[in-house]
Amino acid sequence: MYEKSFDSEGSDSEMSNKLNSIERFSQWCRSSFFSYFPSFTMSTGVLSRLSTLTLSLQQLGQLPHLSNWLPRLPSPQATVRASEVPSLFREPYIMTGTSRLTLTVASLPLFLYVLSSLTYLSFSVAAHLLQSHSELTHYSLFFLDYVGVAVYQYGCSLGHYFYCSEPEWRRSLVGALFLPGAAMLAWLSCTSCCYAKFRYRRPYPLRRKIYQIIPTSLAYLLDISPVAHRLVTKSWDDPVLVCHALQVAFFMLAALFFSCPVPERFFPGRCDIIGHGHQIFHIFLAMCTMCQLQAMFQDFAEHQESVVEVHGKHFIYLAAGSFFLLVLGSVLTAVLMRGAVQRLLRKND
Repeated sequence: MYEKSFDSEGSDSEMSNKLNSIERFSQWCRSSFFSYFPSFTMSTGVLSRLSTLTLSLQQLGQLPHLSNWLPRLPSPQATVRASEVPSLFREPYIMTGTSRLTLTVASLPLFLYVLSSLTYLSFSVAAHLLQSHSELTHYSLFFLDYVGVAVYQYGCSLGHYFYCSEPEWRRSLVGALFLPGAAMLAWLSCTSCCYAKFRYRRPYPLRRKIYQIIPTSLAYLLDISPVAHRLVTKSWDDPVLVCHALQVAFFMLAALFFSCPVPERFFPGRCDIIGHGHQIFHIFLAMCTMCQLQAMFQDFAEHQESVVEVHGKHFIYLAAGSFFLLVLGSVLTAVLMRGAVQRLLRKND
């Protein structure tokens, strides 16, 4: 993502030219319309709406650009000419702008974090869209959803540990036990959610929610600990800490709407399509992930040169290997729980 520098006069002139072009085009459309349909007469109200629209476009050009209010991702490596890359990666008539994407040891935890984010989002979408096909499909897809949650939890842990943690935190007892504990709690979250889904039927008792919330809450408290340490001990003059604070705030809001059936509890029947608490939960969780991704990229850009030196190549590889072990363990747990559901459904039939 590249930024171009324009002076204020050039930017205003360009915007003025665009608005003048839009106004001339609208005038041409009106004149052409009346030339083809001379019997058609526009009311004064319609003409006033068109003039108001033109005025609104002119006022819009005076507003500050939205991009100035949004945080920016760190600029990627410089792009290269098409002649500098193999022909497989070239596009017809595209001469420049090709990127070289390389996976290094330093970027491996970041890659696994992004992979885990895409995994949990994809599995969640599949579960919510396709779960009503049959009872077995319902259970299978939500077990898969819980696998995605566990994978995402540990992916966040890797990113937080290698890019977002401070040396004094890593020297603490929590820092020493962080990755093994995060992997164990992520698998426990998957297992407990699968068991609660299998064990309890509607109307769900409070015990089911406890099985879901306690392991995931413990996992989150551990996973966010390096970020919480920075928020408490460092000055918030660093913009990346604002992103970290936002990801924590959005997660807390998401947890609130996941735990409590609001607002549908107070407005029965009015939130059936839009406004359901679980929808709000997913919106806040997506916003949490966006802020987390922004913060992770900024921390990676700042520390990528020292990651291997600080943590060691072999330790990074070991952590990456534990990620795939967690995926395997979570998938096996979901498969076993699906088998138990399948046997139960056959017995009931």
